[in-house]
Amino acid sequence: MHAALKIWIFLAVTCLGRSHHHEGHDQDTVSQSSIESLVAANNNFTFHLYRKLAAHADSAGKNVFFSPASVSLALAALSTGTRGETQRQLFSGLGFNSHTQAGVDQAFQRLLAHKSEEVSQGTAVFVDNKFKARPEFLEGLNQYYSAHGFNVSFTKTKESEDFINEYVANKTNGKIDKLVENLDPRTVMYLISYIYFKGKWETPFNPELTRVDKFNVAENKKVDVQMMYKEQRFNVYRDLEINATVLHLPFNSSQAMLLMLPDGMNTLENAICPERVTEWLKRMEAGTYKVYIPKFSIKTSYSLKEVLEGMGMTDMFGDCANLTGIAEGKLAVSEVVHKATLDVDEAGATAAAATGVGLMPWSYRHVPVLKFNRPFMAIITERSTNNILFLGKVIDPTI
Repeated sequence: MHAALKIWIFLAVTCLGRSHHHEGHDQDTVSQSSIESLVAANNNFTFHLYRKLAAHADSAGKNVFFSPASVSLALAALSTGTRGETQRQLFSGLGFNSHTQAGVDQAFQRLLAHKSEEVSQGTAVFVDNKFKARPEFLEGLNQYYSAHGFNVSFTKTKESEDFINEYVANKTNGKIDKLVENLDPRTVMYLISYIYFKGKWETPFNPELTRVDKFNVAENKKVDVQMMYKEQRFNVYRDLEINATVLHLPFNSSQAMLLMLPDGMNTLENAICPERVTEWLKRMEAGTYKVYIPKFSIKTSYSLKEVLEGMGMTDMFGDCANLTGIAEGKLAVSEVVHKATLDVDEAGATAAAATGVGLMPWSYRHVPVLKFNRPFMAIITERSTNNILFLGKVIDPTI
Protein backbone atom coordinates (compact mmCIF):
# COMPACT_ATOMS: atom_id res chain seq x y z
CA MET A 1 0.00 0.00 0.00
CA HIS A 2 1.27 3.47 -0.83
CA ALA A 3 0.47 4.65 2.70
CA ALA A 4 3.42 2.62 3.94
CA LEU A 5 5.83 4.41 1.63
CA LYS A 6 5.89 8.09 2.26
CA ILE A 7 7.86 10.96 0.78
CA TRP A 8 7.76 14.31 2.50
CA ILE A 9 8.94 17.50 0.86
CA PHE A 10 9.92 20.33 3.17
CA LEU A 11 10.81 23.80 1.99
CA ALA A 12 13.04 25.67 4.38
CA VAL A 13 13.22 29.38 3.68
CA THR A 14 14.99 32.05 5.66
CA CYS A 15 16.09 35.55 4.98
CA LEU A 16 18.67 36.66 7.49
CA GLY A 17 22.38 35.86 7.42
CA ARG A 18 25.16 35.71 4.88
CA SER A 19 25.91 32.70 2.75
CA HIS A 20 29.41 31.32 2.41
CA HIS A 21 28.39 28.73 -0.15
CA HIS A 22 29.58 29.00 -3.73
CA GLU A 23 28.44 26.93 -6.68
CA GLY A 24 30.38 25.97 -9.78
CA HIS A 25 30.03 27.68 -13.12
CA ASP A 26 29.99 24.83 -15.60
CA GLN A 27 26.51 25.12 -17.07
CA ASP A 28 27.41 27.07 -20.21
CA THR A 29 25.45 24.66 -22.42
CA VAL A 30 22.15 26.23 -21.39
CA SER A 31 21.17 29.21 -23.53
CA GLN A 32 20.15 32.52 -22.02
CA SER A 33 16.72 32.17 -23.65
CA SER A 34 16.14 28.93 -21.70
CA ILE A 35 16.93 30.72 -18.45
CA GLU A 36 14.63 33.59 -19.32
CA SER A 37 11.84 31.18 -20.22
CA LEU A 38 12.20 29.33 -16.93
CA VAL A 39 12.29 32.58 -14.93
CA ALA A 40 9.11 33.72 -16.72
CA ALA A 41 7.40 30.45 -15.74
CA ASN A 42 8.61 30.79 -12.15
CA ASN A 43 7.29 34.34 -11.90
CA ASN A 44 3.86 33.36 -13.24
CA PHE A 45 3.81 30.51 -10.73
CA THR A 46 4.75 33.03 -8.02
CA PHE A 47 1.55 35.03 -8.26
CA HIS A 48 -0.65 31.99 -8.85
CA LEU A 49 0.66 30.46 -5.62
CA TYR A 50 0.43 33.80 -3.77
CA ARG A 51 -3.27 34.16 -4.54
CA LYS A 52 -3.92 30.61 -3.36
CA LEU A 53 -2.07 31.24 -0.08
CA ALA A 54 -3.66 34.65 0.51
CA ALA A 55 -7.16 33.29 -0.18
CA HIS A 56 -6.76 30.29 2.13
CA ALA A 57 -8.96 30.43 5.23
CA ASP A 58 -5.95 30.06 7.53
CA SER A 59 -4.34 33.17 6.01
CA ALA A 60 -7.23 35.57 6.63
CA GLY A 61 -5.91 38.69 8.33
CA LYS A 62 -2.38 37.27 8.59
CA ASN A 63 1.01 38.09 7.13
CA VAL A 64 1.89 36.13 3.98
CA PHE A 65 5.52 35.43 3.18
CA PHE A 66 7.12 32.66 1.13
CA SER A 67 9.81 31.90 -1.43
CA PRO A 68 8.41 30.88 -4.82
CA ALA A 69 11.98 30.15 -5.90
CA SER A 70 12.27 27.52 -3.18
CA VAL A 71 8.87 25.95 -3.86
CA SER A 72 9.50 25.63 -7.60
CA LEU A 73 13.00 24.27 -6.94
CA ALA A 74 11.68 21.49 -4.70
CA LEU A 75 8.88 20.53 -7.07
CA ALA A 76 11.21 20.60 -10.08
CA ALA A 77 13.62 18.31 -8.20
CA LEU A 78 10.72 15.97 -7.40
CA SER A 79 9.63 15.98 -11.05
CA THR A 80 12.83 14.16 -12.03
CA GLY A 81 11.33 11.09 -10.38
CA THR A 82 7.80 11.45 -11.75
CA ARG A 83 6.40 9.90 -14.89
CA GLY A 84 3.24 10.08 -17.01
CA GLU A 85 0.26 12.07 -15.77
CA THR A 86 1.93 12.89 -12.45
CA GLN A 87 4.77 14.64 -14.27
CA ARG A 88 2.37 16.38 -16.65
CA GLN A 89 0.41 17.80 -13.68
CA LEU A 90 3.58 19.04 -12.01
CA PHE A 91 4.81 20.73 -15.18
CA SER A 92 1.39 22.27 -15.83
CA GLY A 93 1.13 23.62 -12.28
CA LEU A 94 4.64 25.06 -12.43
CA GLY A 95 4.15 26.54 -15.90
CA PHE A 96 6.79 24.30 -17.50
CA ASN A 97 4.52 23.02 -20.30
CA SER A 98 6.88 24.17 -23.04
CA HIS A 99 9.94 22.64 -21.38
CA THR A 100 11.41 19.15 -21.35
CA GLN A 101 12.64 17.55 -18.14
CA ALA A 102 16.22 17.87 -19.39
CA GLY A 103 15.67 21.54 -20.16
CA VAL A 104 14.22 22.22 -16.71
CA ASP A 105 17.07 20.35 -15.01
CA GLN A 106 19.75 22.25 -16.90
CA ALA A 107 18.09 25.62 -16.38
CA PHE A 108 17.88 25.10 -12.62
CA GLN A 109 21.48 23.96 -12.63
CA ARG A 110 22.45 27.23 -14.28
CA LEU A 111 20.34 29.36 -11.91
CA LEU A 112 21.78 27.68 -8.82
CA ALA A 113 25.32 28.11 -10.09
CA HIS A 114 24.95 31.84 -10.61
CA LYS A 115 23.67 32.85 -7.18
CA SER A 116 25.44 35.78 -5.57
CA GLU A 117 27.34 35.59 -2.30
CA GLU A 118 24.21 36.82 -0.48
CA VAL A 119 22.11 33.83 -1.56
CA SER A 120 22.58 30.15 -0.78
CA GLN A 121 20.05 27.79 -2.31
CA GLY A 122 19.93 24.06 -2.79
CA THR A 123 18.27 20.77 -1.91
CA ALA A 124 18.96 17.74 0.23
CA VAL A 125 17.52 14.24 0.22
CA PHE A 126 17.32 11.94 3.25
CA VAL A 127 16.75 8.28 2.35
CA ASP A 128 15.86 5.45 4.70
CA ASN A 129 18.56 2.79 5.05
CA LYS A 130 16.15 0.08 3.89
CA PHE A 131 14.79 2.01 0.91
CA LYS A 132 16.43 1.50 -2.49
CA ALA A 133 16.16 4.65 -4.57
CA ARG A 134 17.24 4.57 -8.20
CA PRO A 135 20.88 5.69 -8.49
CA GLU A 136 20.06 7.85 -11.52
CA PHE A 137 17.44 9.77 -9.47
CA LEU A 138 19.93 10.57 -6.72
CA GLU A 139 22.66 11.40 -9.23
CA GLY A 140 20.32 13.79 -11.05
CA LEU A 141 19.43 15.60 -7.81
CA ASN A 142 23.10 16.06 -7.06
CA GLN A 143 24.09 17.17 -10.57
CA TYR A 144 21.24 19.55 -11.34
CA TYR A 145 19.75 20.59 -7.97
CA SER A 146 22.83 20.89 -5.73
CA ALA A 147 21.48 18.08 -3.54
CA HIS A 148 23.33 16.54 -0.64
CA GLY A 149 22.31 12.93 0.09
CA PHE A 150 22.10 11.21 3.48
CA ASN A 151 21.05 7.78 4.78
CA VAL A 152 18.91 7.69 7.92
CA SER A 153 16.68 5.22 9.78
CA PHE A 154 13.22 6.75 9.86
CA THR A 155 12.01 4.13 12.34
CA LYS A 156 14.23 5.98 14.83
CA THR A 157 12.04 9.01 14.62
CA LYS A 158 13.66 11.27 17.22
CA GLU A 159 17.15 10.59 15.89
CA SER A 160 16.05 11.26 12.30
CA GLU A 161 14.21 14.45 13.28
CA ASP A 162 17.26 15.78 15.08
CA PHE A 163 19.55 14.96 12.16
CA ILE A 164 17.37 16.68 9.56
CA ASN A 165 16.66 19.67 11.78
CA GLU A 166 20.35 20.16 12.48
CA TYR A 167 21.09 20.13 8.75
CA VAL A 168 18.40 22.73 8.05
CA ALA A 169 19.49 24.90 10.99
CA ASN A 170 23.06 24.90 9.68
CA LYS A 171 21.90 25.90 6.19
CA THR A 172 19.72 28.72 7.56
CA ASN A 173 22.02 30.02 10.29
CA GLY A 174 19.61 28.77 12.94
CA LYS A 175 16.64 30.72 11.62
CA ILE A 176 14.67 27.51 11.03
CA ASP A 177 15.64 25.04 13.72
CA LYS A 178 12.61 22.71 13.93
CA LEU A 179 11.48 22.01 10.42
CA VAL A 180 10.58 18.39 11.13
CA GLU A 181 8.22 17.48 13.97
CA ASN A 182 6.15 14.36 14.68
CA LEU A 183 7.97 12.30 12.08
CA ASP A 184 6.01 9.37 10.64
CA PRO A 185 8.11 6.20 11.01
CA ARG A 186 6.71 4.94 7.68
CA THR A 187 8.54 7.72 5.83
CA VAL A 188 11.13 6.49 3.31
CA MET A 189 12.43 9.81 1.97
CA TYR A 190 12.61 13.52 2.79
CA LEU A 191 13.33 15.98 0.00
CA ILE A 192 14.26 19.43 1.32
CA SER A 193 14.66 22.71 -0.51
CA TYR A 194 16.17 25.73 1.26
CA ILE A 195 17.06 29.30 0.41
CA TYR A 196 19.08 31.60 2.63
CA PHE A 197 19.49 35.30 1.96
CA LYS A 198 20.93 38.38 3.60
CA GLY A 199 20.78 41.71 1.90
CA LYS A 200 22.32 44.92 3.20
CA TRP A 201 20.71 48.14 2.09
CA GLU A 202 22.71 50.09 -0.47
CA THR A 203 22.22 53.03 1.90
CA PRO A 204 21.49 51.88 5.49
CA PHE A 205 18.99 53.56 7.80
CA ASN A 206 20.41 55.48 10.75
CA PRO A 207 19.37 53.66 13.98
CA GLU A 208 19.35 56.97 15.85
CA LEU A 209 16.43 58.12 13.70
CA THR A 210 14.26 55.06 14.49
CA ARG A 211 11.21 56.04 16.59
CA VAL A 212 8.09 54.37 17.99
CA ASP A 213 5.15 55.00 15.67
CA LYS A 214 1.69 53.63 14.91
CA PHE A 215 0.97 51.00 12.25
CA ASN A 216 -2.66 50.79 11.08
CA VAL A 217 -3.43 47.07 10.92
CA ALA A 218 -7.13 47.70 10.34
CA GLU A 219 -9.62 50.52 10.67
CA ASN A 220 -10.08 49.87 14.38
CA LYS A 221 -6.67 48.37 15.22
CA LYS A 222 -3.32 50.11 15.59
CA VAL A 223 -0.06 48.68 16.91
CA ASP A 224 3.22 50.26 18.00
CA VAL A 225 6.24 49.61 15.77
CA GLN A 226 9.84 50.76 15.59
CA MET A 227 9.68 52.99 12.51
CA MET A 228 12.93 53.53 10.59
CA TYR A 229 13.45 56.78 8.68
CA LYS A 230 15.60 57.99 5.79
CA GLU A 231 15.50 60.96 3.41
CA GLN A 232 17.25 60.59 0.05
CA ARG A 233 16.60 60.07 -3.66
CA PHE A 234 14.56 56.95 -4.48
CA ASN A 235 13.03 55.44 -7.60
CA VAL A 236 9.25 55.55 -7.20
CA TYR A 237 6.21 54.85 -9.38
CA ARG A 238 2.57 55.68 -8.68
CA ASP A 239 0.24 53.21 -10.41
CA LEU A 240 -2.87 55.33 -10.85
CA GLU A 241 -4.88 52.48 -12.35
CA ILE A 242 -4.84 50.51 -9.08
CA ASN A 243 -3.98 53.38 -6.68
CA ALA A 244 -0.74 51.92 -5.39
CA THR A 245 2.70 53.45 -4.83
CA VAL A 246 5.79 51.36 -5.58
CA LEU A 247 9.20 52.06 -4.05
CA HIS A 248 12.46 50.52 -5.28
CA LEU A 249 15.00 49.76 -2.54
CA PRO A 250 18.30 48.29 -3.79
CA PHE A 251 20.62 46.12 -1.73
CA ASN A 252 24.38 46.46 -2.15
CA SER A 253 24.28 43.26 -4.18
CA SER A 254 22.48 41.91 -7.24
CA GLN A 255 19.10 41.89 -5.43
CA ALA A 256 16.52 44.61 -4.91
CA MET A 257 13.26 45.01 -3.01
CA LEU A 258 10.02 46.47 -4.33
CA LEU A 259 7.72 47.87 -1.65
CA MET A 260 4.09 48.34 -2.64
CA LEU A 261 1.62 50.41 -0.62
CA PRO A 262 -1.93 50.22 -2.01
CA ASP A 263 -4.97 52.30 -1.15
CA GLY A 264 -6.82 48.97 -1.22
CA MET A 265 -4.99 45.66 -0.67
CA ASN A 266 -7.54 43.56 -2.57
CA THR A 267 -7.15 45.70 -5.68
CA LEU A 268 -3.36 45.28 -5.62
CA GLU A 269 -3.56 41.53 -4.98
CA ASN A 270 -5.94 41.03 -7.89
CA ALA A 271 -3.87 43.13 -10.30
CA ILE A 272 -0.29 42.17 -9.52
CA CYS A 273 1.42 39.98 -12.12
CA PRO A 274 4.85 39.68 -13.80
CA GLU A 275 3.91 42.08 -16.59
CA ARG A 276 2.79 44.74 -14.12
CA VAL A 277 5.99 44.43 -12.10
CA THR A 278 8.02 44.83 -15.30
CA GLU A 279 6.00 47.94 -16.16
CA TRP A 280 6.66 49.44 -12.71
CA LEU A 281 10.40 48.97 -13.11
CA LYS A 282 10.37 50.62 -16.54
CA ARG A 283 8.32 53.64 -15.48
CA MET A 284 9.98 54.52 -12.17
CA GLU A 285 11.25 58.05 -11.70
CA ALA A 286 13.86 59.32 -9.25
CA GLY A 287 12.96 61.88 -6.61
CA THR A 288 13.73 62.90 -3.05
CA TYR A 289 11.43 61.32 -0.46
CA LYS A 290 11.17 60.90 3.28
CA VAL A 291 10.76 57.16 3.72
CA TYR A 292 9.47 55.37 6.84
CA ILE A 293 9.67 51.56 7.09
CA PRO A 294 8.75 49.45 10.14
CA LYS A 295 11.46 47.36 11.74
CA PHE A 296 10.11 43.85 12.34
CA SER A 297 10.55 40.09 12.33
CA ILE A 298 7.91 37.58 11.19
CA LYS A 299 7.60 33.82 10.70
CA THR A 300 5.22 31.85 8.50
CA SER A 301 4.41 28.17 8.09
CA TYR A 302 2.24 26.53 5.43
CA SER A 303 0.97 23.08 4.56
CA LEU A 304 0.88 23.22 0.78
CA LYS A 305 -0.80 19.91 -0.01
CA GLU A 306 -4.30 21.34 -0.35
CA VAL A 307 -3.00 24.43 -2.16
CA LEU A 308 -1.04 22.41 -4.73
CA GLU A 309 -3.97 20.06 -5.28
CA GLY A 310 -6.05 23.17 -6.00
CA MET A 311 -3.48 24.10 -8.66
CA GLY A 312 -3.97 20.74 -10.41
CA MET A 313 -1.10 18.78 -8.85
CA THR A 314 -3.25 16.00 -7.41
CA ASP A 315 -1.92 12.62 -8.51
CA MET A 316 1.36 12.75 -6.57
CA PHE A 317 -0.54 12.73 -3.27
CA GLY A 318 -2.65 9.60 -3.84
CA ASP A 319 -3.12 6.19 -5.42
CA CYS A 320 -2.48 7.55 -8.93
CA ALA A 321 1.01 8.81 -8.06
CA ASN A 322 3.62 7.75 -10.61
CA LEU A 323 7.01 8.19 -8.91
CA THR A 324 8.65 5.23 -10.61
CA GLY A 325 11.61 7.40 -11.51
CA ILE A 326 12.52 7.41 -7.81
CA ALA A 327 12.17 3.71 -7.08
CA GLU A 328 10.20 0.59 -7.93
CA GLY A 329 6.95 0.02 -6.05
CA LYS A 330 4.12 2.30 -5.00
CA LEU A 331 5.11 5.73 -3.70
CA ALA A 332 3.14 8.87 -2.93
CA VAL A 333 3.96 12.31 -1.57
CA SER A 334 2.57 12.71 1.95
CA GLU A 335 2.89 16.46 2.41
CA VAL A 336 4.57 19.62 1.21
CA VAL A 337 5.46 22.02 4.03
CA HIS A 338 6.87 25.53 3.65
CA LYS A 339 8.39 27.59 6.49
CA ALA A 340 9.86 31.05 6.22
CA THR A 341 11.30 33.86 8.32
CA LEU A 342 11.76 37.52 7.54
CA ASP A 343 13.74 40.20 9.36
CA VAL A 344 13.90 43.88 8.47
CA ASP A 345 16.14 46.37 10.28
CA GLU A 346 18.29 49.45 9.72
CA ALA A 347 21.18 47.49 8.20
CA GLY A 348 19.23 45.38 5.72
CA ALA A 349 16.30 43.15 4.86
CA THR A 350 15.24 40.26 2.73
CA ALA A 351 11.57 40.68 2.03
CA ALA A 352 8.94 42.92 3.46
CA ALA A 353 7.90 46.55 3.69
CA ALA A 354 5.98 48.72 1.29
CA THR A 355 5.24 52.33 0.58
CA GLY A 356 3.10 54.85 2.48
CA VAL A 357 2.31 58.14 0.82
CA GLY A 358 1.78 61.56 2.40
CA LEU A 359 3.07 65.11 2.63
CA MET A 360 5.07 66.71 5.41
CA PRO A 361 6.31 70.25 4.79
CA TRP A 362 9.20 69.83 7.19
CA SER A 363 11.54 72.28 5.50
CA TYR A 364 11.60 74.91 2.80
CA ARG A 365 11.64 72.13 0.20
CA HIS A 366 8.56 70.18 -0.80
CA VAL A 367 9.57 66.60 0.09
CA PRO A 368 6.95 63.82 -0.32
CA VAL A 369 6.62 61.27 2.48
CA LEU A 370 6.45 57.52 1.84
CA LYS A 371 5.28 55.94 5.08
CA PHE A 372 4.84 52.20 5.56
CA ASN A 373 2.17 52.57 8.24
CA ARG A 374 -0.54 50.27 6.88
CA PRO A 375 -0.62 46.82 5.18
CA PHE A 376 1.76 46.54 2.23
CA MET A 377 3.33 44.01 -0.13
CA ALA A 378 6.97 43.30 -0.92
CA ILE A 379 9.01 41.50 -3.56
CA ILE A 380 12.69 40.56 -3.53
CA THR A 381 14.08 39.91 -6.97
CA GLU A 382 17.36 39.19 -8.72
CA ARG A 383 18.11 42.31 -10.73
CA SER A 384 20.04 40.46 -13.44
CA THR A 385 17.38 37.85 -14.21
CA ASN A 386 14.23 39.36 -12.62
CA ASN A 387 13.72 36.00 -10.91
CA ILE A 388 11.46 36.52 -7.86
CA LEU A 389 13.07 35.04 -4.74
CA PHE A 390 10.52 36.16 -2.13
CA LEU A 391 6.99 37.55 -2.11
CA GLY A 392 4.69 38.54 0.71
CA LYS A 393 2.38 41.02 2.38
CA VAL A 394 2.68 42.48 5.85
CA ILE A 395 -0.65 42.94 7.61
CA ASP A 396 0.70 43.23 11.15
CA PRO A 397 4.48 43.67 11.63
CA THR A 398 4.24 42.81 15.33
CA ILE A 399 3.23 39.15 14.90
